[in-house]
Amino acid sequence: MTTTLTTSPDEAATHLRRGELVAFPTETVYGLGADALQPEAVQRIFEAKGRPADNPLIVHVVRRGQIGEVAADVPPPAERLLEHFAPGPLTLILPRHEALSSVVTAGLDTVGVRMPRLPLTRSFLEACNTPVPAPSANRSGRPSPTSWEAVHEDLGGRIECILKGGRTEEGVESTVVDCTTTPVTVLRPGAVPVEDLRVVLGHVDVGDTEGERRARSPGTRHRHYAPSAQVRLVDDPGRLSDIDSNLDAAYIGLDPPPQPGAFQTVHVEDNLEAYAHDLFHVFRACDEAGCEAIYAQTVPAEGLGRALNDRLRRAAAR
Repeated sequence: MTTTLTTSPDEAATHLRRGELVAFPTETVYGLGADALQPEAVQRIFEAKGRPADNPLIVHVVRRGQIGEVAADVPPPAERLLEHFAPGPLTLILPRHEALSSVVTAGLDTVGVRMPRLPLTRSFLEACNTPVPAPSANRSGRPSPTSWEAVHEDLGGRIECILKGGRTEEGVESTVVDCTTTPVTVLRPGAVPVEDLRVVLGHVDVGDTEGERRARSPGTRHRHYAPSAQVRLVDDPGRLSDIDSNLDAAYIGLDPPPQPGAFQTVHVEDNLEAYAHDLFHVFRACDEAGCEAIYAQTVPAEGLGRALNDRLRRAAAR
């Protein structure tokens, strides 16, 4: 299969409307989309990615009115979150509309819905004129793609089209909030911090990513975000002394390691936002450089740090 590369949202939408798979940029990471009303096309997302069938998809919409095509109800807390954070990197778990294919929701009675803010994404979704379910546009388990080149590396020849944009703004995926619970529950930390949600709603629970709650959210049930290199978490780089000299290793964090010469590459980020933005890009660059281990600094679990630590822990899981 030849994968078409285009900068035209209209051309990309033409591919999607005829039942083909299209990778497209958002403000978080690149997504791999299909027409929600064509279940056979949606099924091909799972096949192209090697994605487990029990991992639900997030449906992307461009207008508030489209939410009613995939969700049976929008509870009042969800309405308030939409008013404050949409369009943006926030996914709301809502009751599933009976007309929506169970392929999209992995058989669940809920559906994740997001309204991206990136202008190129919105132009693409307008041209599609249909809700678009889309997980990240990578092979399942790999680091999420933050550039079209990373998408092509993973899925070139397996999908019909890639809508080319630049590097994504956020670098980590959307925050997933279950609005079918009282109070609402954060199932996956992401680009919208929990603290911001609490300013709007007051009390917000943070899920433990286990059991039924975990099943409702993409990106929590299976090993994710992992480079080929082994990720080793570092709480305090200043005390880092057990570097395996037999491995080609890399380092990424906010503070420099005490022995930078022990690493093949060192990435010291200016701030938390830059760290989150660069994480998946650095993971992929380390794989290309042949690194066997990546030492990654954890950060305080507040604000964006909660999402960053979540991605690091999942990448380090073996």
